[in-house]
Amino acid sequence: MSGDEELAKDLGLVSAMTIGIGTMIGAGIFVLPGVAAQEAGPIVVVSFVVGGLIAMVNALSVSELGTAMPKAGGGYYYVNRALGPMFGSIAGLGDWLGLAFASAFYSIGFGQYLVTVIGDVTVAIPLVGSIALVPSIGPLSQIQMGALFAGVLFVGVNYVGAKETGGIQTIIVTVLLVILGAFALAGWFSFDYAVLVGEGGWAPTPEGYGAILPATALVFVSFLGYAKIATVAEELKNPGRNLPIAIIGSVAIVTVIYGILVTIMLGVVPWNELDLNAPVAQAAGIAFPEQLLGVSGFAAAAATVMTVGALLATASSANASILSSARINFAMGRDAIVTDWLNEIHPRYSTPYRSILLTGGMIVFFIVLLGRDLAILAQAASVLHLIVYALMNAALIVFREADVPEYDPDFTVPLYPITPIAGIVLSLGLIGFMSPIEIGLSAAFVVGAVLWYFLYARAETTHQGYLGQYVLDRAEEMPEPAVSAAESVQPDKTDYRVMVPLANPRTESELIELASIMATANDGVVEAVHIVSVPDQTPLYAGAEHIDRIDAESQRLLDSARDSAETFGVDVETRTVISHQSFEEIFDAAASGSADLVVMGWANQPFWSSGTVSRGFDELTRELPCDFLVLKDRGFDPQHVLVPTAGGSDSDLSAEVARTLRDGRGSEVELLYVVDGDEKRAAGAEFLGGWAQQHDLGDAELTVDTGGDVEAAIARHSRDSTMVIVGATERGLLSRLVSGSLVYDIVNQVDSSVLLCERPGKRSWWDRLFGRGSHVNREDDAITADTSETDGRTTNVDD
Repeated sequence: MSGDEELAKDLGLVSAMTIGIGTMIGAGIFVLPGVAAQEAGPIVVVSFVVGGLIAMVNALSVSELGTAMPKAGGGYYYVNRALGPMFGSIAGLGDWLGLAFASAFYSIGFGQYLVTVIGDVTVAIPLVGSIALVPSIGPLSQIQMGALFAGVLFVGVNYVGAKETGGIQTIIVTVLLVILGAFALAGWFSFDYAVLVGEGGWAPTPEGYGAILPATALVFVSFLGYAKIATVAEELKNPGRNLPIAIIGSVAIVTVIYGILVTIMLGVVPWNELDLNAPVAQAAGIAFPEQLLGVSGFAAAAATVMTVGALLATASSANASILSSARINFAMGRDAIVTDWLNEIHPRYSTPYRSILLTGGMIVFFIVLLGRDLAILAQAASVLHLIVYALMNAALIVFREADVPEYDPDFTVPLYPITPIAGIVLSLGLIGFMSPIEIGLSAAFVVGAVLWYFLYARAETTHQGYLGQYVLDRAEEMPEPAVSAAESVQPDKTDYRVMVPLANPRTESELIELASIMATANDGVVEAVHIVSVPDQTPLYAGAEHIDRIDAESQRLLDSARDSAETFGVDVETRTVISHQSFEEIFDAAASGSADLVVMGWANQPFWSSGTVSRGFDELTRELPCDFLVLKDRGFDPQHVLVPTAGGSDSDLSAEVARTLRDGRGSEVELLYVVDGDEKRAAGAEFLGGWAQQHDLGDAELTVDTGGDVEAAIARHSRDSTMVIVGATERGLLSRLVSGSLVYDIVNQVDSSVLLCERPGKRSWWDRLFGRGSHVNREDDAITADTSETDGRTTNVDD
């Protein structure tokens, strides 16, 4: 049993873009140019641009995925949903471990610039003497000690959860852009093309132009920040618009900045003389004039300002990475890929402190173990993220090809499927240009993540993934190796989820009882969801400020639901959702919670939206995410269940429910079929008997009514019943405006409880407005038949 709340949408476009820009700027321009230039020479400028182009291809796919599913966890969430928990384990653990490597890399960068500023400063301690302010201790260099200070500091900031982190990030990025703009302006006037190309031209190293891609593999860590935007997508305002702008825009801006500034840097300082630890400070000391307006020492001051900017940039990058890692662990814990123990919230600071401390421990370990080799940290971070990017592109293809109902992106990649395929090829191909250490690390990591899935996560998680479902649902059409592979990686648990949206304490017990019966029959769980709606005039974050009052109300309702469900021996999960919508939010909550069935109460609806779960203009745009049961409760008593039927998928669901009530509660089931006239009774009886046998209801009482009036027949036979189970109408919105709905009349005219069943189905826009629905042979908005005997078979036309 667990409870959780949705994340408030309180991040704007600027905040989201600064998360991406801030992370990338810190890594790319302040730390790596010196190291990368030693490997490739001046052509390293092209390496940065190529890295940006690879990042842009992946950014397009991330943008589509993010607008389709703006959820915490970013890449992990998409991969887990599309490809299943085994690949989700690779993506989640890869993203988390990659962020730990990246944070260690950023911390080393911080240490490099810290030593540049105060590395020679000493303090006098009585009886001890003078010691360096940033000392070297044993095998740890001054830079590593500075990095450890930074890493512990950033972990501490995230541990206590500074509330204004987003605002601070925006300020830092603004300051960085101003500083770099000033450097670019000064560098432009000091730029010398002869210094840029030197004596050996653009590619003076032994590898020549072949050094471009290996250098790209080294500097690709500079482009990891854009994907971090997707990890906070669940908190982003208007993600359909803001997410792709923030992701694509941040990559484009940073790529241009890198291209310009690295070119200027190498046109000021020869590539083979560029400092490995503080390249920007070195170039600034040369680019800026020694005197300005009669004031000497201006160049040195400018170099100091650049160093301060580098400290801010690397701090921003490390902080953003640790922030993202906590969200990834949160998402993995929610899906039981890792233990949810990691996501325990601190009672005072309200942060996932265990997750942050574990990430902090990994960062410290990497700084101590690998802190003397910046390239290993950079490429280790890159290789793990490149694996995740390849899987994200594959996930996009699966979502598209499997035709997932809830996958409805506001932004779509151009040139599909070329773009995601290119993302896969480019991401995995770049790994091939890394050193053997990083290639071996990537292989070892994938093996380790797969072992983690089979040894731990497989027994805990319940989500299968759309790829596995797609293959297994088409087992007869698929190659045997594909089917065997899908079966071999299925989770051990088969978690059938029944969601119950709650609003009224007076009716929740009946809904919970019905949900518990359905969950028990399918060895599943009940999820009680309290949807708290706030007016459109009130921002969600402002509504969340009243969380104490909402929590008390939700807790009382959810505790009652839990008690009711536990009476029937069913596992219960609870959560609260704060939304501007109420009815419509049920669809989103069912989709986000991977519900198999929703059990809800009947609302007093206008006649034009009656007889179906979806209502209003929402019907024009949405498909049901799962099966729905809507109970018009007049006392939950399933002793004698009447099931009017004429076939169709909604009647199939009615049969499943009736069978479950029969097996779980001993209900007597009566099947009703209506024909027009005594001459059609035999054909009707033949159809009904076959339908009963087909749906394992052979012991049910079979009733063929020859009156031809479906509504009157149901009313007559319901007098001896305690519950009527009927399939939902599939007629369109405008057609119901004109003709009304049979189901609506049934609900209001019978004396017993009515259970409306509706199963997801595809309908065109035209059918949603005017049509008869998607099921074959729908003829009338009634449960009736026009039967004729042809070759001894019964032809049925139903609705």
